[in-house]
Amino acid sequence: MLFFKIIMPQLKIIFPEEFNCFKRRRDKGREIVYRLERKSSIKNIIESLGVPHTEIGKIVAGDKEVDFNYIPVNSQHITVLPIIPPFDVLKPSVLRPKPLQKMRFVVDVNVGKLALLLRMLGLDSQYSPKFSDKDILFLCQKEKRIVLSKDTGMLECKQIIFGRHVRSVYPADQLSEVLNFFGIKGPFNLFSRCLRCNKKLVPINKKDIMHRLEPKTKKYFNRFKICLQCSRIYWRGSHYEKMKSRLLKSGMEILR
Repeated sequence: MLFFKIIMPQLKIIFPEEFNCFKRRRDKGREIVYRLERKSSIKNIIESLGVPHTEIGKIVAGDKEVDFNYIPVNSQHITVLPIIPPFDVLKPSVLRPKPLQKMRFVVDVNVGKLALLLRMLGLDSQYSPKFSDKDILFLCQKEKRIVLSKDTGMLECKQIIFGRHVRSVYPADQLSEVLNFFGIKGPFNLFSRCLRCNKKLVPINKKDIMHRLEPKTKKYFNRFKICLQCSRIYWRGSHYEKMKSRLLKSGMEILR
């Protein structure tokens, strides 16, 4: 009596060590044998192994660079490569053929303090502690924003084209990480945005807000800006120097 062994179609997928930081990686070996149990895109296969598509810079099937929609076949060798900083989101690539027109962010609550630092630099960064995943995905799609988050599950959503899984723990380190990763070097328009709601500040005449100022502020300061959305007033008082010092501590030599 003859017995036949059924060989399941499979791939060999190579991941460099840069992807080992993802906790959902079931197997953190460099080469993984993946069983092709059903027809699936390479994006879905890679994400099933714990790596969000936002972190991938290039996918090579055999000797050919492919996009996220590529359907692999039996016995192929797939190499998955990370994004190499600086990541220029304004240029097209095989994986992201439609680049962004400008650098803008939407920040998840798990890295919420990062939003404040980005706004200090004048970088457009939407954030609210009340944002749900749906809110973030909506802003990402409608306003073509880069998602900054530690939530790998959300970063796998197809609505997100550009994103970053923030590795650093502390806000100052997160700021340096984001600036270095996206190659943001300035010049920065410091304190040009409302730290509360992200809107651009506009100059306002002192006499128009005199009734809102404390006595010492009236006496020692003459130049003011205001947020037209939340009506918060800004001037270069002691708080300005403290915030600038905070940015300097982030290792931002460009501000010195």
